[in-house]
Amino acid sequence: MTGLRYVYAICHPFGTPLQAQLTGVAGDPPRLLHHHGLVAVVSHVPERDFAEGPLRSRLEDLDWLTATARAHQGVIDALTVVTTPLPLRLGTVFWDDSGVRVMIEEREEVFRRTLERLHGRVEWGVKVYAESEPADSDRSGAGPGDGLPAEKAVSGRDYLRQRRMRMRTNENMWQQAEAFAGRLHETLSAFAEDSRLHAPQNATLSGASGRNLLNAAYLVPREESEEFVELVDRTKDDVPGMRVELTGPWAAYSFAGEE
Repeated sequence: MTGLRYVYAICHPFGTPLQAQLTGVAGDPPRLLHHHGLVAVVSHVPERDFAEGPLRSRLEDLDWLTATARAHQGVIDALTVVTTPLPLRLGTVFWDDSGVRVMIEEREEVFRRTLERLHGRVEWGVKVYAESEPADSDRSGAGPGDGLPAEKAVSGRDYLRQRRMRMRTNENMWQQAEAFAGRLHETLSAFAEDSRLHAPQNATLSGASGRNLLNAAYLVPREESEEFVELVDRTKDDVPGMRVELTGPWAAYSFAGEE
């Protein structure tokens, strides 16, 4: 089959075959390209979509980008079952096998060092959310025309005092939430071999409810993953109104040195 070479990951040689029905980006099954004692996991992709110019345009197409990212991730997930992959960034493409081999030679030392560091380890993601600040419940302006029972009128001084109390309560709530997120990160970081703090997620983009206070990744030996999950479970209910989300195990994207 002709086409450009899409590269998913670099690995040490491994003997366990990938899933027979596994397909990658653009529907082409991944294959293994051996060079200098390393393995590049590649597949063929069409030039009309993945040459430099078309690819730049395609990356602006959200539907296309989502489908491509899912196919890319599917191959990485399959590799994670049988070996420790060093995932490359989405859209890593070369003209032919020779280009892939040159890339391996140029970065061989870094690949070997990183693969050694990541060997037998996986990434776990932990996010902490606090419920949104409660809406102002003051309804002193309600009256018979609102369909609600009339409330006792308050003076301007009383209104300001109530307002300050609500603001102080909300401030204390956020301080407790941030303290919880900080303690959890310290606990998980002490257990994990390494950790990365990512920028909090934008609720508009992620669709998640609440304020994202912690968005972190943790590098954990595969055989200690069950203990790590139990540690998260033991600490996630310490403060009411908090939501802890655990994802993984993933290939160690956050620790691979790739953008």
